[in-house]
Amino acid sequence: MSKFRSPQAFALSDSYKLLPFRFRRLPWDHNRAFVSSMGGDWLLMGMNDLQRFVAHELPSDSSLFADVQARHLAVASTDTSSIAPLLSQIRTRKSYILGGPALHIFVVSLRCHHTCSYCQVSRKETTAADFDMAKRHAELAVERLFEWPSQELTVEFQGGEPLLNFEQVVRITELIVERNRSAGRSLRFVLASTLHDLAEDQLEFLAEHRFKLSTSLDGPEWLHNANRPRPGRDSYRRTIDGIDLGRRWLGEDGVSALTTLTKRSLEVPEAIIDEYRKVGFHSISLRPLSPYGFATRTARRTGYTTNDYLAFYRRAFEHLIAINRSGYALDESYASLLLSQLFTSFGHGYVDLRSPSGAGLGAIIYDHDGRVYPSDEARMLAAMGDDGFSLGDVTQTVSDWLTSPAMERLLSAGVAEALPTCSDCAFVPMCGADPIEHYARQGDAIGHRPTSDFCTRNMGLFDFLLEQYETSDQWTQNLMHSWAMPKIVREAPDVAA
Repeated sequence: MSKFRSPQAFALSDSYKLLPFRFRRLPWDHNRAFVSSMGGDWLLMGMNDLQRFVAHELPSDSSLFADVQARHLAVASTDTSSIAPLLSQIRTRKSYILGGPALHIFVVSLRCHHTCSYCQVSRKETTAADFDMAKRHAELAVERLFEWPSQELTVEFQGGEPLLNFEQVVRITELIVERNRSAGRSLRFVLASTLHDLAEDQLEFLAEHRFKLSTSLDGPEWLHNANRPRPGRDSYRRTIDGIDLGRRWLGEDGVSALTTLTKRSLEVPEAIIDEYRKVGFHSISLRPLSPYGFATRTARRTGYTTNDYLAFYRRAFEHLIAINRSGYALDESYASLLLSQLFTSFGHGYVDLRSPSGAGLGAIIYDHDGRVYPSDEARMLAAMGDDGFSLGDVTQTVSDWLTSPAMERLLSAGVAEALPTCSDCAFVPMCGADPIEHYARQGDAIGHRPTSDFCTRNMGLFDFLLEQYETSDQWTQNLMHSWAMPKIVREAPDVAA
C-alpha cells in the first residue's frame, strides 16, 4: 500500500481564497486562537473552525465566513472581491513612515542633581558646565531639524536636568520659532525635568511657547525618595511643588509624569496608582527598567524578571479598573497604546512599536556634544562606550545620516515582519522590532526572539489585555475601548450599577 496520499486529496474548494494570516493559541483557552490579518484586523476563533477555514470547508454564506472576510483573512472570489481595503489599512497603520522623524530631542546638558540608581544616562555633577550643549552645536542641530520633511514636529528638551542650562533651551526654542516663520510646520515643545528648580521667569517663557512639562513621579513619598535620592532627601516634596507650580502656569494638562519601576516598586502597585490619583493625574505610565546606564550596574539590587513585571502589571491593572469604576478616570499609557493597536488601524508615535524601526525614522536625538543618535537608547549605549548606533554629528547632513552604517544596521534588523519568529507572530502587525534594545540585552540587533524580554513583555501584555477584554463585563470593555481612543474628554464611563 502506498504511504503517500494522492494529489487529489489536497485539492481545495474554490469557494473562497485565503489571504495571508497568522494565528496564536490563546494561553487561557487552548481550544481557540487569536487570528490576525496582514493589516492588523483580528478575531478570536475556535481551533476547529480555524482548521475548517484553512481547509476551505467554511460555508461562504455563514456568519463566521462573513467575519473572516470583513477582517481581510479571505476573499469570496478574486473576480468579485478586492484587496484594496486591506492595502489601505496597511498604508494607514504604517503612515508614520512617510513623514520622517517627528520627535526631535535636544540634550542640552548632562548635569543633574539626582543620583538615581536606575538612571539610563551618564549624569554629571551640577558644576560640570563642560557637559552643556554649545551654541554652535545647537544652531547646527536646528538646521538639521528643518531638513526633515515632517510637517508636525515635537521638540523635547532633555538632560541630565535641562533647567541647569535653561539659557540654551531658550536659545534653541527661539531659533526654531524664527526658522518656522517661513517653514510653516506645526510645533510642539516639551521639557523633561525633575521640576525641582523651576522658576517663575522660566515658566513665563514656557507658557509663552505653550510648552508641556514631563517629570518623574515614582509613587508615594517613601518610594520616590528611595528611587530618586538627592541631597536633602527632599526629592518627592520638590517634585510635587514643581508639579503644582507648572500647573498654575500651564494648566492641569500642562504637566505629565511617568514612573520607573524598581524591585521595591513591584511590591506596591496600588500605592503607586493611588499616589497618581492623589496628585490629580489622569494617566500613569508603568515603565519597566531599561538595560542602559547606571541601571545595568545596579540591576542585582533594583532589577527583576519580565515575568515579575507581568505579575505586577496584572495587580496594577485590576486596581486601575477599580479606580475608574469609582468614577475617577485614570488610564495606563502603555495599555492605551497596545489597545489602540488592537482596536484601531491608525498609526502611532511610539518609536519602540514601529516596523520599520522607529529609531532614526521616528526620532532623532541631538546630544550635548553634537553627536546624533536614532534614539535615546542609542545615546545611552554610546555613554556606556558603544557608539555603534551613532548616525554622525550635526556638521553632517540628514542624507549623510540616512546612508550611515548605523542606519543600514538599524534597517537590516528593523522590519519585524522579516525577522525570525516575529514573521510568524500573530501580534506582528501591532508590534515593532526595536533592534537597539535587542542589541543591548542580547548582543545582536536581530536577537533571539523566543528568549527576548521585549517579546516576552509585549506578547504577555497583548495576551493579558485580550483575556481581560474577553472575560470582563460590558462596562470594563467600554473602558478599554475608551483607552484606545484619543484622550479628548477625561471622563470615566458611568459607574456600573
